[in-house]
Amino acid sequence: MEPQQRSPLLEVKGNIELKKPLVKAPSRLPLLGSRFKRGPDQMEDALEPEKKRTRGLGTATKVATSYPRAPALTTVPQAQGQTAAPKVPKKTAPQRSTSVATVLKNQKPGPAVPAKKPVTAAPPKPGGKKPSKRPAWDLKGQLCDLNTELKRCRERTQTLDQENQQLRDQLREAQKQTTALGAERRTLEGELDRVRAQAEQDQRELGNLSARVLELEEWLGTQEGLVQGLQKEQLELQEERRGLVMRLEEQERRLQASEAALSDSQAEVASLLQEAAAQVALLAERGERLHGLEMERRRLHNQLQELKGNIRVFCRIRPVLPGEPTPPPGFLLFPSGPGGPSDPPTHLSLLRSDERRGTLSGMPAAPTRHDFSFDRVFPPGSGQDEVFEEIAMLVQSALDGYPVCIFAYGQTGSGKTFTMEGGPGGDPQVEGLIPRALRHLFSVAGELSSQGWTYSFVASYVEIYNETVRDLLATGTRKGHGGECEIHRAGPGSEELIVTNARYVPVSCEKEVEALLHLARQNRAVARTAQNERSSRSHSVFQLQISGEHTGRGVQCGALLNLVDLAGSERLDPGLALGPGERERLRETQAINSSLSTLGLVIMALSNKESHVPYRNSKLTYLLQNSLGGSAKMLMFVNISPLEENVSESLNSLRFASKVNQCVIGTAQANRK
Repeated sequence: MEPQQRSPLLEVKGNIELKKPLVKAPSRLPLLGSRFKRGPDQMEDALEPEKKRTRGLGTATKVATSYPRAPALTTVPQAQGQTAAPKVPKKTAPQRSTSVATVLKNQKPGPAVPAKKPVTAAPPKPGGKKPSKRPAWDLKGQLCDLNTELKRCRERTQTLDQENQQLRDQLREAQKQTTALGAERRTLEGELDRVRAQAEQDQRELGNLSARVLELEEWLGTQEGLVQGLQKEQLELQEERRGLVMRLEEQERRLQASEAALSDSQAEVASLLQEAAAQVALLAERGERLHGLEMERRRLHNQLQELKGNIRVFCRIRPVLPGEPTPPPGFLLFPSGPGGPSDPPTHLSLLRSDERRGTLSGMPAAPTRHDFSFDRVFPPGSGQDEVFEEIAMLVQSALDGYPVCIFAYGQTGSGKTFTMEGGPGGDPQVEGLIPRALRHLFSVAGELSSQGWTYSFVASYVEIYNETVRDLLATGTRKGHGGECEIHRAGPGSEELIVTNARYVPVSCEKEVEALLHLARQNRAVARTAQNERSSRSHSVFQLQISGEHTGRGVQCGALLNLVDLAGSERLDPGLALGPGERERLRETQAINSSLSTLGLVIMALSNKESHVPYRNSKLTYLLQNSLGGSAKMLMFVNISPLEENVSESLNSLRFASKVNQCVIGTAQANRK
């Protein structure tokens, strides 16, 4: 490595630090004023800003400076008694050349405008005379040379910056021109494409027009022939026109007369419209009043039914049929009511004589008298119309939005099916409650239609045989397949119950109902028992879904009417079937008695307002649960046989009906929206 070289200023500084006087070499230059009377350190510090300014000219200009070799400094002998300081060895600095190199930044040339060639300074002439070197001690001369060189470099840098700025401005202008020319080129290209497309379209239109011209020329020849024919017709029409003008004048005269009559009629019509408007206002007022009266009628009707009881029990005794023994006198008695014979009977007395019982003297015991009281008792002579008249108002409650359930309860052969469906042959006098109830509903719905109410009816008919639900309206291959029907909720969160796979038939007239009843009679399960040749071995449930709506007032109501024909309630011994089917009859009787017992438990639980009501213990009560409690109205017909041989079963039926008659359910509420 080369030995580190020191500058003359550092050598002077080192001598000053050693506190040794320095003797400078004689100089031929005059000394300046106080500006250069500072020490070497201050002189070196004064040179530093110039160096920094030289280095701060930027990357475009690079200046290199060199310092000449400084002469050796000698020491002056001191006074006596002092030792001379050792001599400072001379140091030589390598010769450095001063040069200026200019570097221009690369600029991206524009696509269209060529950049101007920058003007460069003329290099120094090769044969020129080099400036003479200044001695090392001539710091002022060196500083002046450096200032002169620095000034020249700054001027050169400023010239180059100006040229660079001009080139940049030219480049930006060229780029703007390039961008404008590119946009103009794209615009011209788009315009050229549109012109070409328009030319092609015009060419096609020209071809079409040429073809059209040929067609029109052909058509023109045809039209010229037609014009000649039309000219002939024109002459004929002119003659006809003259006749029509005469007729028109006549019609105008008649029209004027009609307009005069019309003006009179319009005045009369205006008067009639005023009267009609008054009538409409009066009709609307009466409609409001009629609606209020209808609501009041429903309220009073429901109050009347509640006063009669939401659970009512009617007793009906069938007449003695041909071939049956006549009951002994006094076997059945019907005491008169408080109002005398004119009041409908509500009490029943039954005498029972038991030959197996006797007195101590050996004489037969006196017959036992059993008294029962019901809401209404129908003697054997009561007809179907009299029975329905008593329940007609209850049936109408279903039209008002209250669920209604009517049972026919009793032993086999007591007339339950006759009460509900009527007798065979289609005799109007023996029609049962089902056809009469629907006829009454259709009639009342027609009357309410004039008040703005519209009703729809949907019927279903099922039977419950051995705790299996069967559809009595099934036809074809589904006939008799009871396992396909199940009782389910209509939907999540819904209280409505439906029977799956059962037919729900919309009905609107009596003939449709008669056809359904005829089909149900053919499908119902019956068997021969000891009490009856054809005994119903299942519970039949006829359900009518009623939906009403008053569109003008936005009122809706809906209810379910249930008409139930229960199976025979006899005990096991008398009801056993004859023949090889004894076990099947026994199983049927057990299922019937179990469901009837559950029905009694449900009614008792509702009357006692128990927290749990055993609806699900039987398919019958599960299907009818929405029509038994809560807002429902219930009526039970207990059917009694007039024969003395059936007195035991008659007493059982009457005792069960008396328990039901003692039950009280809360106030019914209409299902309105």
